[in-house]
Amino acid sequence: MVDISSRDDEKRVEIAREKGRQDEQNSQKDRALATEKGRKLGQQEERARDPQKAGWGTKTKIIVSVIGIILIIAVIGILTLSVSVTNVAPGNALPYTTGYSVSFPEGQTIAIGNTQISVLSNQNELFSNIDGDQQKLVEGESRAIAERRALITTFGAVTVVDTNFQIDLTYKGDRDNRAYFDMAVHTSKQVPDYLLNQLLPPAIDARPM
Repeated sequence: MVDISSRDDEKRVEIAREKGRQDEQNSQKDRALATEKGRKLGQQEERARDPQKAGWGTKTKIIVSVIGIILIIAVIGILTLSVSVTNVAPGNALPYTTGYSVSFPEGQTIAIGNTQISVLSNQNELFSNIDGDQQKLVEGESRAIAERRALITTFGAVTVVDTNFQIDLTYKGDRDNRAYFDMAVHTSKQVPDYLLNQLLPPAIDARPM
């Protein structure tokens, strides 16, 4: 009886071990299947994201290219700005005014548009010559540059500004061989400062007031 019982016990133990091995194998298979499923799911998600990434990359390149083209056109537009000044009949409405502080080098002829200006001081007086018309000024006196028409274009043909203008100069005194004025530029249309500056030569060192 003892031997039979022992063999039965051994058999049951062996069966239990075998079941344990099978359970472990099944568990390993389940883990492997879960891992493989997770890997495939990750690949599917990555493939789903890739077209979106590619789409955003393409859109970014297009946006950068468009901005680059706009900047290039803007630079070319600025570099090709030109000003043409012609005489007009006076009396037009000039409601817009921009003020500058300017100084003219004495003894030199300066062109503002098609107007030729030269100044020369003598003690407390200033002799101003505008297009051959000479006048004597003392500090605080003014004289005007007759009304003109300014046409500012870019790219050789595109009109940016078409305005009439008149300039008033008020003499403020002289120093270091330069005659100083307050300059008021009256225009028929509102003109941005950077375009209005196209009318004013660097030699007069115009500074907004």
